[in-house]
Amino acid sequence: MSLRVILRILGLLLMMFSLTMLPPILVSLLFGDGQWDAYTIAILITVMTGLVIYLPNRNAHKELRIRDGFLIAALFWSVLGLFGSLPLMLTGDAALAPTDAVFESFSGLTTTGATVITGIEFLPESVLYYRQQLQWLGGMGIVVLAVAILPTLGVGGMALYRTEIPGPLKDSKLTPRITETAKALWYIYAALTLTCFLAYMAAGMSWFDALGHSFSTVAIGGFSTYDASIGHFDSALIELICMFFLVISAMSFSLHFLAWRGRQLRHYLQDPEARFLLIFLSLLAVIVVVSLWLTGTHDTERGLRHGLFEAISIATTAGFGVDDFSAWPGALPFLLFMAAFVGGCSGSTGGGMKVIRIILILKQGMREVMRLIHPSAVIAVKVGKVSVPDGIAQAVWGFFSVYLMLFFLMLVGVMATGVDQVTAWSTVASSLNNLGPALGEASENYGELPQLAKWILVVAMLLGRLEIFTVLVLFTPAFWRK
Repeated sequence: MSLRVILRILGLLLMMFSLTMLPPILVSLLFGDGQWDAYTIAILITVMTGLVIYLPNRNAHKELRIRDGFLIAALFWSVLGLFGSLPLMLTGDAALAPTDAVFESFSGLTTTGATVITGIEFLPESVLYYRQQLQWLGGMGIVVLAVAILPTLGVGGMALYRTEIPGPLKDSKLTPRITETAKALWYIYAALTLTCFLAYMAAGMSWFDALGHSFSTVAIGGFSTYDASIGHFDSALIELICMFFLVISAMSFSLHFLAWRGRQLRHYLQDPEARFLLIFLSLLAVIVVVSLWLTGTHDTERGLRHGLFEAISIATTAGFGVDDFSAWPGALPFLLFMAAFVGGCSGSTGGGMKVIRIILILKQGMREVMRLIHPSAVIAVKVGKVSVPDGIAQAVWGFFSVYLMLFFLMLVGVMATGVDQVTAWSTVASSLNNLGPALGEASENYGELPQLAKWILVVAMLLGRLEIFTVLVLFTPAFWRK
């Protein structure tokens, strides 16, 4: 393992991250909220730390291996969350306690969207902007951005790319060069953000609200500039725009690239994962809307608007709200939480276990049933017309098993801090799926949870963002052997 090379890259990435604190300074000066000095101090601390790590290792050059990529990704996301919390601890009267600041920072960067803050609309404008920007950077992944713009990473960029892109199928490249692939992804990401921003403005949002919500919508994050989230605007058009971009962002960005390059939309209809997502969201929305109507929770219009919005928002792991779904009758809150386990497509900004894994689990289960009927038959698992190697199918089952085991371990850990069962399982599920909203005591925010519970949930957010194995592999003895 090339420890000096890893430290050199970590120092570079940390210095690059410090540049993302410059826009909040401009916002602070523009609105005159008096918080520019907090970001200046945070920049200086981050840059100096990056230099201290980088300078002793600046001459270390060696091709990265996939094992190095795991360590860099895990280290950088951990360090990023910690340094990203600095401005939140330094902003005067709006400053958060260290645990809360770290929680808010990790929640933003992992696009979870859980918050410990009440009275969000009364925060300084620069803090509001900074929270939204954290989600936007975390959506596509700042490591992918680094691969795109830092030539110093060289051919080792592929090792980072494989650890950052979500989903079981990580080796497909859109372009021959990995740096060009990363740039293509970020161009599409930026174009969707700009389009979403303009659509929100045309629907009646101020430029500031439109910018902030376009960041968190395309990132499928869920942070808002208001406590009431999207419900603050009470606009069917804004809700429709939000749902459209959530669905688009929950699809693989590889599909967006192919559609843009070929100027055709048929790729969306031909892709099995995209089709499954659309069918799944449609069925979920129908169940939720009809249930709201039958129980008399809402009238026809509100039932349609709120049911459709919450179904798409929760299932794509965005977590925006127009209604308190935790107060809905029957099994609806639980159903929505279970839908979040599916999440977005592989290669999207959505959380959850990813649609492709759910498809493979279902197909693998059907294959085992067929084997009971025909023990000698050779039955291939296919996604569309493509046969999936047994190694990938087995890896998906392994991921699913570890996912559930970690969920129960963290559930017990959070309950051990004194949190009730409903709050505990919903906060763990929400954090591990990078969703945000929860039930019970955390239905409004996570501020009243014990500090230890918040740290457990921070770990859950990180595991969900890095898809578990990227972190767990660091704790195996084989990883550290030469």
